[in-house]
Order: sequence, then structure tokens, then C-alpha cells
Amino acid sequence: MPDNESEDAGRFAYEGLDRVLHEKARLGILTSLLGRPDGLLFNDLKTLCALTDGNLSRHLTILQEAGLVEVWKGVKGKRPQTLVRITNAGRARFREYLNVLESVIHDAVPVQEPKHESSFRRRWSPA
Repeated sequence: MPDNESEDAGRFAYEGLDRVLHEKARLGILTSLLGRPDGLLFNDLKTLCALTDGNLSRHLTILQEAGLVEVWKGVKGKRPQTLVRITNAGRARFREYLNVLESVIHDAVPVQEPKHESSFRRRWSPA
């Protein structure tokens, strides 16, 4: 264990990795919506995220219940339309989540590559 054990306790727990956001499809949905303040039509979102109608609907329900997106119904001509927008709370929560992801990347990528082979290989062998 490191000398500064109390400082490092839970260092890699990444509590900010929100399970609602971390699911692959929901991550794609929110990423698609983040840069589009006017929202996206359901079919456009479905295409961008490569989801089926049912799968997208299920994920949107979860995101809507969490207050991350809002769903609007309308009509264009005689066809019903569904518009999906990220909420202000959803935008803030997603940005916080992205900050945590950045810390994961920062922790995973060494600042400087080692110049020589570590002593690890000399003391251990594959199982």
C-alpha cells in the first residue's frame, strides 16, 4: 500500500460515474443532444445512436424520469413528431460526468512513459 494510504483511499472508485449516464446508449443519446440546444427529432436521434424505436424509447424514459431530457410531442403536416431536448439539469449533470471521465483518462495514462523496463518483470511471471 502507498505511504499516504488515507489520502488514496477510494482514489479509483470514481463515484461520479453515474450509472444512469454510463450506459452506452444513454451516453450516446446525451452526447448527441449536448451540442444541439434545440433538440433532435426522435428518428434523427434513433439514426445517430443506431437504436431501434423500442430501445430508444426505453432509454429516453429512463433519462426523462431522471430529469435529464424532456420529450415534446407535435405534428408536422399530418405526421406526429417527437422532439427530444436535454434539460439544463441534464446538461450540468452530464458535464460533471464528463469531468469524472476526464479524471479516469488522466489517471489511466501516465504523464511520462517509463524509460526502462520495470523490476516487475524480473520478480513476476504470468499465471
